[in-house]
Order: sequence, then structure tokens, then C-alpha cells
Amino acid sequence: MGQAQPFRATALIVEDDHMQREMLCVLLEESGYECESAEAAERVLEKNAGALCLMLTDVQLAGRMNGVELAHLAKGHNPKLDVVVTSGRPLMQPLPDGAKFWAKPWAPLDVLREAEIAQLS
Repeated sequence: MGQAQPFRATALIVEDDHMQREMLCVLLEESGYECESAEAAERVLEKNAGALCLMLTDVQLAGRMNGVELAHLAKGHNPKLDVVVTSGRPLMQPLPDGAKFWAKPWAPLDVLREAEIAQLS
């Protein structure tokens, strides 16, 4: 009888706060890519968008592009990608179709549920 395999989703975590980014990566068992800027995430999307099932991004990011703009770019690369945009402030720009907004603080269990949904989609 084998042991259950740990849950793994191929995720892209885009968060300029190092502690939050690390926490998200630990929650998802380091099963993807992590970036602090949208520009770095854009390079990941250009090469690996089809392999991703989930992208979690904050609205405020290092660099010139924010998380909402990144969400539009990500959906352009992979329309099936499960995209979650988070912020501690109200959202001021429209999200692309199918993207979700989570107000901070969110629960770690929400991340795990979303990753499971994304992997099954």
C-alpha cells in the first residue's frame, strides 16, 4: 500500500512581500514559480503559461505593471488559467473574465482549495 502523494499544483505566485510569497509557496509545497514583479512573471508566462493551472498575484507589485494588468496578460497567454488577484484595498480596475478577487486577509485554507480547484479544471 503506497503513501498518498502530496498535493501539487503548478502555480505562479507573484507577490512583492517576501514573507507572503514564501508562505504561499510553502502552502503550495513549492510546486511552481515565484516572482516579486509582474515583469518577472511575464517572462514565466511567455515560456510556461500552458503548464500553469493557477496564478496568485497581489495588486501592488514591484515594477511598472500591477497585478490587475498582469491578470489580463496571464489570461491572454492561457485563458483557462485560474487567476486570483488579492489586495488589502478595494479593487479599482476591472479583472479579466474568469479572474477572482480576494480581499486581504484571506485564509490559507482558501489558497489550498483554490489550488485544488485549479488542478481539477
